[in-house]
Amino acid sequence: MEPDIRPPDWPRPPVAIQHALLDRPPLNARVTVAGLVLVRQRPGTAKGVIFLTLEDETGVCNVIIWRKIYERFRRAVIAGRLLRVTGRVQRDHGVTHVVAEEVEDISHMLDELLARPDDR
Repeated sequence: MEPDIRPPDWPRPPVAIQHALLDRPPLNARVTVAGLVLVRQRPGTAKGVIFLTLEDETGVCNVIIWRKIYERFRRAVIAGRLLRVTGRVQRDHGVTHVVAEEVEDISHMLDELLARPDDR
């Protein structure tokens, strides 16, 4: 078993795989990732697909959100600063994506990062 590489005081969302480990689950495995939203893209040529880039302390994760999922989780996708996404692992030309099935806005957890250590 590999050592835990995250800082001990990071308020890690439960059951979220670190981005650096996304090459390990098999194709189509259901995983949960979490991270800060770095980029939201909705290209006009993508037929309603949204692309997110999330970052955790170990790296970045590419997320694909199909229109039907976007409509269901619209508020979280648009406004969330910190998201937890559950979906299926997809790999294409050496790039790993998570195809979203559920999106949860967990931005409230950012407040824990700003709290003084003795306040936690």
